[in-house]
Amino acid sequence: MKAILSIVAALAVGTAAAVAQSVDEQVAERLAPPGELCMKGEACAAAAPAGGAAASGGNGARSGEQVYNSACQTCHAAGVAGAPKFGDAAAWSDRVAQGMDTLYSNAINGIRAMPAKGLCADCSDDEVKAAVDYMVENSK
Repeated sequence: MKAILSIVAALAVGTAAAVAQSVDEQVAERLAPPGELCMKGEACAAAAPAGGAAASGGNGARSGEQVYNSACQTCHAAGVAGAPKFGDAAAWSDRVAQGMDTLYSNAINGIRAMPAKGLCADCSDDEVKAAVDYMVENSK
């Protein structure tokens, strides 16, 4: 009987350890920085990993299109909270008239409802600038 109880106790301890590790992994996943977490229904799970050389083919920086697709599209595709819509020349014209340095500064530091770097915590300033360039080029 003692042998059976010992086996059951060992299985219970092993199961508890596995459950605890699983919970720790789930918490870590929920606390992942923006850009590393996929929302249900998004295609990002199949996309290249965010940031660094792996996402850009080795040179370390993502293209403006890559940054737009991974971080900016959420708001700029639909015009959320007043964000200028991608491809909408009228929405971008006043902003472009202020100069690219102002656009870059606003994108990096945030403005009105837009948080700094659009919550792309792993984006470099140059990657944010590339995304701004990409959106401006596609709104002409």
